[in-house]
Amino acid sequence: MEMKKIITIDGPAGAGKSTVSKAVAKKLGYIYLDTGALYRALAYKALKVKISIDDRSALSDLCSRTKVALKYIDGQLNVYVDGEDVGEKIRTEEVGLAASKISTYAIVRESLLNLQREVGIHGGLVAEGRDMGSVVFPNADYKFYLDARIEERIKRRYKEIVAKGNSAEYQAIQKDIFDRDKQDEQRQLAPLKVPDGAIIIDSTDLSAQEVVEKVINYILVK
Repeated sequence: MEMKKIITIDGPAGAGKSTVSKAVAKKLGYIYLDTGALYRALAYKALKVKISIDDRSALSDLCSRTKVALKYIDGQLNVYVDGEDVGEKIRTEEVGLAASKISTYAIVRESLLNLQREVGIHGGLVAEGRDMGSVVFPNADYKFYLDARIEERIKRRYKEIVAKGNSAEYQAIQKDIFDRDKQDEQRQLAPLKVPDGAIIIDSTDLSAQEVVEKVINYILVK
């Protein structure tokens, strides 16, 4: 029986990684791993207990005493922080920006690395993030880098927030996207980049379904 594959989908905020990765995983019958949710989980805990995200010592202590766990329920992986299902609590812009910041720290990345790799130990995984193909799963069977023009990414993020019934200011979203891009690309540890051997897909003028079809077709053809 052929071993199930590991597929990585990296890219910047607002490129459509989550939507595409979930759909690809569903079509293939694979597990979907949202690695950004893990960093958001730790960022959420830091903000909750009022730890400065610039205080590396305090964050190191937080990592050592915080249990981030993944539970596979009804076909998807749910993230828990010290037994709490954090769900939508980690999806705010504040948490997202904090997550981007703390992901620059080695202690934070190291605390989550094994957890991510354990999920893919048996294959059958679609892993979404910013360093999946370059660091976490460098030997993945298929690597994709999903991108889009920044104006489109800002628009998508704004629509996503409003669609959930939350208030949002376009200029604030714009600033957050710019800030997260800068942090992700300029961090010394595991910066956002196109992984070696990755297929680059520009989703600016494509629907999510069209991107999913491109990914699936490439896997099936290859």
